[in-house]
Amino acid sequence: MSKNEAVFGIHSVTAVLQHAPERALELFVQKDRDDPAIQEIVKAARAAGVRPQFCQRKTLDERVDKDSTHQGVLLLVTPGRAYQENDLPELAQQAGQKALFLILDQVTDPHNLGACLRTADAAAVTAVIVPKDKAAGLNATVRKVASGAAEIVPLVTATNLARALRILKDEGVWVTGTAGEATVGLYENKFVGPVAIVMGAEGTGMRRLTRELCDDLVSIPLSGTVSSLNVSVAAGVCLFEVVRQRAAQAGKGSGK
Repeated sequence: MSKNEAVFGIHSVTAVLQHAPERALELFVQKDRDDPAIQEIVKAARAAGVRPQFCQRKTLDERVDKDSTHQGVLLLVTPGRAYQENDLPELAQQAGQKALFLILDQVTDPHNLGACLRTADAAAVTAVIVPKDKAAGLNATVRKVASGAAEIVPLVTATNLARALRILKDEGVWVTGTAGEATVGLYENKFVGPVAIVMGAEGTGMRRLTRELCDDLVSIPLSGTVSSLNVSVAAGVCLFEVVRQRAAQAGKGSGK
């Protein structure tokens, strides 16, 4: 049986209480925190049938990693839905032509995963896909960095990433990988229909099989002295180029 999960930080706790209040079990609030954001959380928790427990900061500090900041609030929740490869057809079909997937190959830093989830939420991504092994998974740190996005964007854990890519391709999703040596620039590429963007880990990039399964490869033009971007920044650049092109095409279609 899955253990209950801890969600901490104002944005993350607020997101759970707004989007999945039925998951809330226990709310712990720092005694000397009484700002408007905390008051709204307490109000939402009570509306969900959860009685807040006011405690000393030390109690909260002991429940989170030493490098994490709880912002005076921590919520114990039941485990969220665990998405796997067999959920991909349904996700793709529900999104239709607007399907947009972000695939992270070997991204091991939970802070990067959290930042990618936050960016994915902003770009209305259908789902983020990560391999089960040699990659960061969903934990309290990821949730905190994601600022609530982890409670909204489906995170698909793929036992076999190559199989997940093939499933997407079978559903008509065009898979575009990112690689510094690609000869086609991101802004030259035309994104039409359902799309998946594949990002590799910093330094090592995508694995060979992942690269081979991509329908095409693009590079992000860099004009400065840096040779690469943080994966969450690169993901944002790519995702919002897809968003931009779709918005432009929609504008043409409406006669604007």
